[in-house]
Amino acid sequence: MQTDTDGDDSDKHVEFVGGNVQLITTKESWDQKLAEASRDGKIVIANFSATWCGPCRVIAPFFAELSEKYPSMMFLMVDVEELTDFSTSLDIKATPTFFFLRDGQQIEKLVGANKPELQKKITAVLDSTTQTFVNPTSYIDSQELDPKSVPSALFKLT
Repeated sequence: MQTDTDGDDSDKHVEFVGGNVQLITTKESWDQKLAEASRDGKIVIANFSATWCGPCRVIAPFFAELSEKYPSMMFLMVDVEELTDFSTSLDIKATPTFFFLRDGQQIEKLVGANKPELQKKITAVLDSTTQTFVNPTSYIDSQELDPKSVPSALFKLT
């Protein structure tokens, strides 16, 4: 469990944070983690939850499992009770609410403790960010090009 708290009341968050999920309890730690994710090219999945929320308690272990399954993403848990003004500014109206962010910008959102839908959105976000790199030499026959045919090959490309 990784936390960004003063340690005063972090015990109540133990059941919410596990795996590679990082607990966010200040706006400063939120900004720091988003900057870190942007620098490292990671997608952020932020779970806005509350300790009193039953569905939040149900999905928390699954969220922790996902954080271990997808180490290329950054998983954050934000306590809406500790960051009330911040949560309100993001228009959080129900918990849990999951935000997917790239370079600090929201790219996807899920409201509710729907495990299959959360998995589906993670897969979709990963698929949309996966880039296919093609080896340019794979288009060239294994035979060497005849220097006389190079101009005609270039003409076909332009």
